[in-house]
Amino acid sequence: MSAIPLFPLNTVLFPDGHLPLQVFEVRYLDMIKKCIARSEEFGVVALASGSETQRPEQHEVLTPIGTMARIADWSAPVSGLLHITCVGTNRFRILSSEQLKHGLWMGEVEMLEPDMALSVPAEQQDVANALGAVIRSLQKRQLPPAQMPLLPPYKLDDCGWVANRWCELLRLGVPQKQLLMAQLNPVLRLELVQDVLSENGLLS
Repeated sequence: MSAIPLFPLNTVLFPDGHLPLQVFEVRYLDMIKKCIARSEEFGVVALASGSETQRPEQHEVLTPIGTMARIADWSAPVSGLLHITCVGTNRFRILSSEQLKHGLWMGEVEMLEPDMALSVPAEQQDVANALGAVIRSLQKRQLPPAQMPLLPPYKLDDCGWVANRWCELLRLGVPQKQLLMAQLNPVLRLELVQDVLSENGLLS
C-alpha cells in the first residue's frame, strides 16, 4: 500500500496510453510541480460523478481503479498554466481516499499486477490486423507526433497492448472504458473489444 496524489478526470488512462493535460487549478499545479521535481508519478482516476473543475456545490465521486501517470514532457507557457504529457504505467485499486482542505485528493492504493505478456490469439488476430491498418494509415498522413493518437513502440503481437489502444480509439463512454481498463484478463479485454468492433462493422 502507498499514499499517492490523485487527479480525477472525465477520461480513462490505460497502461502505455498517452494523455495530454492542461493544468491550471492551484491544487493540481502544486502537485504536478512536486511530481516533476521529484520524478514521481501520480494517479489518474475517472470520475463516477462530479466535474474536473472544483465547484463548491458539488462532490466528486471517484471510480475504484485508476492508472499511474508518468510525466513524459512538460512546458509552462504562462504563469499559472502547465502543459504536460503523461504516459500510463501501472494500474491501482483505491483502498481509501480523502480530499484535503485545498481540494487535492489523496488515496491509499494497492498496485495491481500488470497485464501478462500474451500473444494475440488466432481468434483475435483480425483485431490486431485492423489496428495495424489504422497505424499505417496514420503514418501515411505524416501527422506531427503531438497529433498522433498512437505512439511507438507498436506492440501488435501483445494482447493487452492491442486491446488498450483500441479502447482509447473507440468512441466509448467513460463507464465502458473504465470497465475494460479494470478487466485484469487481457485476453478477455481483447475479446470484448473484438465484439465492439464487430458490432460496428469495423472488422473485415
